[in-house]
Amino acid sequence: MCAQLNRFALVLGLVVGTVALGAGAGSQDACAGNTRFLMGAGMGDITGPAAEVGMMGYGQLSQQTAGIHQRLRSRAFVIESPCNGRRVVFVSADLGMVFQGVKTQVVERLRARFGEVYGDDNVLISATHTHSGPGGFSHHTLYNLTSFGFVPQNFDAIVSGIVTSIVRAHSRLGEGTLRLASGELLGASRNRSPEAYRLNPAAERALYAQDVDTRMTLLRLTRTDGRDVGLINWFAVHATSMGNTHHFISGDNKGLASYWFEKAHDAGDTFVAAFAQSNEGDVTPNVLGGTNGGGADDFEDTEISARRQFDFASRLWGQTGAPLTGGVDYRHTFVKMDAVDVAPAFADGRPRRTCPAAIGLSMLAGAEDGPGFGVEGASCSVVHDLWSQFTCALTTTPCQGEKPIVLEMGTMQPHPWSPEVLPFQLVTVGPLALVGVPFEMTTMAGRRLRRTVLEQLAPVGVTEVIIAGLSNDYAGYVATREEYARQDYEGASTHFGPWTLAAIQQGFDAMAAAMREGQAVSPGPTPRDLRYVQASLQPGVVFDDKLLWVEFGEVYADAQASYGRGDTVRVTFWGAHPKNDLRLEGTYLRVQRKGLIGAWVDVADDSDWETRYSWERENCVPTLGCSLVTVEWRIPGDAAPGTYRILHEGDWKSGWDGRVRPYYGASRAFTVK
Repeated sequence: MCAQLNRFALVLGLVVGTVALGAGAGSQDACAGNTRFLMGAGMGDITGPAAEVGMMGYGQLSQQTAGIHQRLRSRAFVIESPCNGRRVVFVSADLGMVFQGVKTQVVERLRARFGEVYGDDNVLISATHTHSGPGGFSHHTLYNLTSFGFVPQNFDAIVSGIVTSIVRAHSRLGEGTLRLASGELLGASRNRSPEAYRLNPAAERALYAQDVDTRMTLLRLTRTDGRDVGLINWFAVHATSMGNTHHFISGDNKGLASYWFEKAHDAGDTFVAAFAQSNEGDVTPNVLGGTNGGGADDFEDTEISARRQFDFASRLWGQTGAPLTGGVDYRHTFVKMDAVDVAPAFADGRPRRTCPAAIGLSMLAGAEDGPGFGVEGASCSVVHDLWSQFTCALTTTPCQGEKPIVLEMGTMQPHPWSPEVLPFQLVTVGPLALVGVPFEMTTMAGRRLRRTVLEQLAPVGVTEVIIAGLSNDYAGYVATREEYARQDYEGASTHFGPWTLAAIQQGFDAMAAAMREGQAVSPGPTPRDLRYVQASLQPGVVFDDKLLWVEFGEVYADAQASYGRGDTVRVTFWGAHPKNDLRLEGTYLRVQRKGLIGAWVDVADDSDWETRYSWERENCVPTLGCSLVTVEWRIPGDAAPGTYRILHEGDWKSGWDGRVRPYYGASRAFTVK
């Protein structure tokens, strides 16, 4: 066994060491029967520029931010097992992806504050994969195309917000127990590439009742005094209920489900509920169909998907059983994914190798969640048009197999357009294992990787293996070898060729075996640090203007005198560009109700589902620098009758001295009957 392990480890560059890291027999004995953990949870605001920044996810140049429907959050959980002194951080962030540049600077800031307590090894950052957030926060060209380059303001907001969430979780560490529950959530997802899925072996497909993973797994964190800290649940479904014509910042279905669960516990920001992502690569939430990527109606379909996840998580919350036993452990390595020699045992019985990163023709066609140009299934094995013939004849490499290549990002100069050195991370908390992958894995690809890890870790008590998708960095999709042959969107977006999944299985097999034996793994090659070579074509705010006879914050179109429950209040203000101040941990709007003694009390802000903040440029004479800001509030069915008003808060930039100054405006008072 040791000889075989070392052979596979050396093949991938994961040189297994001899330093005991807590998973060996001694550590297992120390944590055997342990139910005592230290835990803390915290949130941070990661909402980027709410106007004129290309959104990340659908790849549509026309999809620019133009307001906020809900603020984006980073939700962090620190868990430590005193029995072996090991600590891990899990972060679920309302982002399309996480990139290595973000992870690197988060770790740097944590080390500046806490020393060696936190590092690459024990910090796992996973994206929920919302497609309704601003982009421009990668250090690689491919992912900054729709934002016309790097957007430092968004990058800094994301890094600082993630750090804030971790610092808050760290400050709230206290003793408690962890409980686990799982169940099958049906009717909340479907496979968007069923023909590719059906190419997987019939015997393998017969092991599963569905062509998507319907399992939701929930981890409940509770203090010893009975106070709940929060939850993490993992369910594989795209956060694409909002379509590619949507311009509001939103956490989509997972962000909304988190918001509902946190509101239901009404504990301020001290109760944190993360609806985290898993192997959602070929899984859509739009079970009722839809167009432009999202559902038939962006807001209604987001509510439907979020409600199904929320309701099922609420059921699991009440079913969590006995406390988890065991300890915390982790492994992390970097792998040069474009040059992995894959052993025959992980491939098709022959030695194989991964390729320089490239995307195929069907990637341009998009998936159901974001259709693009052309149709899926453009494969060199089934060339069906002249363009495919041309592409296959001139650009396809033998390494990439059936893929008609339209862009080989891995060979671009002076540096690749997408990352080639990528992080693999494995975390265990008692019987629960998290497989942190920087990819979107299809349903069957995730199932195969889970089996690989479980086979190695079952002997030391692991019973539940979860794919923590879109973690720590991002390099496209991972389809099975069989799915890859069809070259649907997922196969065309599998960057490193047909044996990508095999290479990943090989790597995690070695890591899991090392963890089982209490051995270290090599840190691997160092990823590129491209922070100093970033460029942006986006102009900043030059200045804000208005008509001479109005003031910033003055009402342009006021509220009505009265409304009923279910109505929508709409007020427009003379405003300014939201890039002047992101108002992190703050808000651009407030809905206020007059109290009994006449004081105005906040009842909603721009993080609430019932509100919308929208910005538009107003071409006022003689400049083009005027802004109109519209605030909407859909009055909830349980709103208390009374007197209300709408406030807008913002910041304007002077054209004379360049200073940014705050302003605010208020609507007329109105009644809700």
